[in-house]
Amino acid sequence: MALFLIAQIAGRPVAIESSQVESVVDIGSIIPVPRAERQVRGLAALRSRVVTVIDTRAALGLEAAEVDAGRAIITIVEGHYYAILVDALDDVAPFDLTPLSAGILLDKGWLKVGRGIVERDGEPILAIALDGLIPGALALAA
Repeated sequence: MALFLIAQIAGRPVAIESSQVESVVDIGSIIPVPRAERQVRGLAALRSRVVTVIDTRAALGLEAAEVDAGRAIITIVEGHYYAILVDALDDVAPFDLTPLSAGILLDKGWLKVGRGIVERDGEPILAIALDGLIPGALALAA
């Protein structure tokens, strides 16, 4: 059993293992980065540190989020800090992670980050790997 953070992304609940979560924050101003990949919303200041802000919807191949700031999960990938934008944060609780079964169909974006299923009150929730949302780290997550 492991501790998971339950968040909402594109209206869908997801589970993120706590070992991937550095902190949870509100992101203020985001400065765009010219010619950055589509999922890179920009840069933001966070506790005297610059973080790369990832538009989670765009990283999943969905329509990019329309908001300029919001809730984010801070994660560290290859020594770099990233703010992963989420719609909402729901809960933190321990769950057993079960593998994705052959009967579960995920589209391409969700498939590349999906790592298994946790069950909350009889509801299956997709567990995701945050590093699969990061440009350049995509090959590492697969």
